[in-house]
Amino acid sequence: MKIVVIGGTGLIGSKVVSLLAEHGHEAVAASPNSGVDTITGAGVAEALAGADVVVDVSNSPSFADDDVLAFFTTSTRTLLAAEREAGVGHHVALSIVGTDELPDSGYLRAKVAQERLIRESGQPYTIVRATQFYEFAARIADEATTDGVARVSTGIMQPMAAVDVSAAVARFAEDAPRNAVVEIGGPERIAMSDLVRRSLDARGDRREVVADPAAPYFGTLLHGDELAPGAGAELSETTFDAWLAAHAEAAAGR
Repeated sequence: MKIVVIGGTGLIGSKVVSLLAEHGHEAVAASPNSGVDTITGAGVAEALAGADVVVDVSNSPSFADDDVLAFFTTSTRTLLAAEREAGVGHHVALSIVGTDELPDSGYLRAKVAQERLIRESGQPYTIVRATQFYEFAARIADEATTDGVARVSTGIMQPMAAVDVSAAVARFAEDAPRNAVVEIGGPERIAMSDLVRRSLDARGDRREVVADPAAPYFGTLLHGDELAPGAGAELSETTFDAWLAAHAEAAAGR
């Protein structure tokens, strides 16, 4: 199959492209760097010509509320229209567990809008909602840090390794459309504050981490396990400890 991966040069997309190519597909990495711009539409029709599947793992360059909403809605409309013209048979989009449970987050509101456009488009689709990546812990810490102290939510997560996200997305791209939302997550539930503390410790970052139930997470408050997947989710096997150990070994070998 010809599978076009929008955002195919990023953390998830590059791995998806590699996996699909290993499986014998014509995997095309599409991004503004390769002349494919889903905001202006430039290069989109050419990239999708002859495609069987489009995988959208792109992300907004800005997390400001208005910017991220404009990005996901404009990009998704562009792709869906081009897919109809090209006769693409499956639209796969990466989304986030908990999107419809945290309306105070502008980013998650934008993902809800993106999902709605896909569901209502008439295109065969699979929406893959993933939990946060282990790789995202440092970004959470930086966002939560003021005057050298990271004040982090105690909300429950079930994060996973980016490589496992990519493997799941590639697998769904090879399968028939589900015309539904599917959830994927990691093997362990953990408080966000614990995840951040362990991540910083492993990096030798001695920043103080304060577990605070009232600390916001990118503009919203977590009251429980909104960021953990529900029953029936597909769970990966890579634990956070195993991921930390692998990254420490890789860093030592450089």
